[in-house]
Amino acid sequence: MLTFLNHLINGISLGSVYAIIALGYTMVYGIAKMLNFAHGDIIMVGAYICFFAVSTFGLPPIVGVLLAMVVCTVLGMVIERLAYKPLRSAPSLAVLITAIGVSYFLQNAAQLLWTSNPKIFPSFLVVTQQNADGTQTVKSGIQFAGGQLSVSYATLITIAVCVVIMLVLTWFTEHTKMGQAIQACSEDKGAAQLMGINVNTTISLTFAIGSALAAIAGVLLCSAYPTLVPTTGSMPGIKAFTAAVFGGIGSIPGALLGGILLGVIEIFAKAYISTQLSDAIVFAVLIVVLLVRPTGLLGKQIREKV
Repeated sequence: MLTFLNHLINGISLGSVYAIIALGYTMVYGIAKMLNFAHGDIIMVGAYICFFAVSTFGLPPIVGVLLAMVVCTVLGMVIERLAYKPLRSAPSLAVLITAIGVSYFLQNAAQLLWTSNPKIFPSFLVVTQQNADGTQTVKSGIQFAGGQLSVSYATLITIAVCVVIMLVLTWFTEHTKMGQAIQACSEDKGAAQLMGINVNTTISLTFAIGSALAAIAGVLLCSAYPTLVPTTGSMPGIKAFTAAVFGGIGSIPGALLGGILLGVIEIFAKAYISTQLSDAIVFAVLIVVLLVRPTGLLGKQIREKV
């Protein structure tokens, strides 16, 4: 039973990271109706910025995270302005190819800047305890049931950050003018523009929010899996996109639900079935869900007038 609980907690923690990444996908798709496949590489950029801020320049971890958020926010807005805005009325295939091109550009730029050598992300989610004999004990988590159930600080922080982000984002979209502008553009950009909403500014803001969340997700991901390479965000980005589709792309609660379920399924598949087949099982579950509910678990079916 304790082993089951351990796997469940780890699955929720991993799913929380997927949910934060999936929010970026689902917000951009909801307003711009495009799939930003460069989102996973922005995760990688955020992780590298935080890594060098902490390990090379000796900045506090919270400053490193904030710096990564600022850099990724600016990067997301620049990518939107240079790569996606000129294609606003272009066919969806052209936008998709451009997104893939931006993804490869970011990966190769990261290799040129930071080389392809693996780097070990610093573990700053630990607590140093001073003992009575003068020695120090480094604790990375909380032990229960005599050590049979262990919950790391990284897990607790990841779940807490995901919940806080979801609550703040829900409040932002429901109770602020800019959040309501995002909802209006998501429903009908043409009608929103007629009502005086600046559609281009709203889309840029959505990219900025999604990129800032990607930076947070990159730091949390590397705290749990500390090996950092220029393709760090590729597979998590693909799985987070899967989570967004799973929960219903375009739906903020759907991103949370899809991310949590995907993380739990992946951890249980690794623990009880096969480590090698875990990814295949995750995508097989997605196929089954889409066969039953093509719009995802919480997605809305949109009827188009012809």
